[in-house]
Amino acid sequence: MLLAATIVLGWLDFRLRAGRIQGLQRRARVAWMGRIARRIVRLLGLRIAVRGHIPDRGLIIANHLSYLDIIVMNAVTRCLFVSKAEIADWPIFGRCGSWAGLVYIDRQRRSDVAEVAVQMRERLEDAVPLVLFPEGTTSSGEAVLPFKPSLFASVIESGGPVTACAIDYTLPGGSAREDICYWGGDKMGPHLFRLLGKTDIRVTLAFGEPTIPCGDRKAIARELHAQVSSLRAQAVSSAEATP
Repeated sequence: MLLAATIVLGWLDFRLRAGRIQGLQRRARVAWMGRIARRIVRLLGLRIAVRGHIPDRGLIIANHLSYLDIIVMNAVTRCLFVSKAEIADWPIFGRCGSWAGLVYIDRQRRSDVAEVAVQMRERLEDAVPLVLFPEGTTSSGEAVLPFKPSLFASVIESGGPVTACAIDYTLPGGSAREDICYWGGDKMGPHLFRLLGKTDIRVTLAFGEPTIPCGDRKAIARELHAQVSSLRAQAVSSAEATP
């Protein structure tokens, strides 16, 4: 109930602000999104551990496990995302995300890639970190799925720093794979109901060192995949060693 109240109050806050401050700078809109995300993190009792330096600009390339990734990343980094087009139609979240400046892509339409690249550059020019999940979908977390290189031309063209990030969840006494990772045939309603019944969810965000990538997009995709995989392996080992 508290989570629902937070979302509703956040939506009302959005409705009150949106009409008056449509011209507000994107960084201020992202800060608003971050405040809502941090409230949700507190209500869910998520315990977030951050390893490495949190980037304040450039692209962040991360693995994708759950819809929680967006909340956790937004709470920590005050960032925007390249998200699947369906999210734009989600009640409340889609409207708020569009207002803040999320970039939506329909991966089934190749013509979307060029327009998305333009929007990505615009966000990066506003000095707002932009998160890309190049696996293209969520997974069970058993391994980092191959990265789709279609948007990595934008990574090259941006000329800015790119930071690899690994996301990992642990659930002492439970299964992160079944109750936190959102994958396969999971449905949002039943999955969210199970997740809300869990306590002591632990999250690790492991950031690498920012780099300026060069080479062709497929080579960059392979290199960043290797970095994210290595960071996640380290995060998993560290989590297993923590009582």
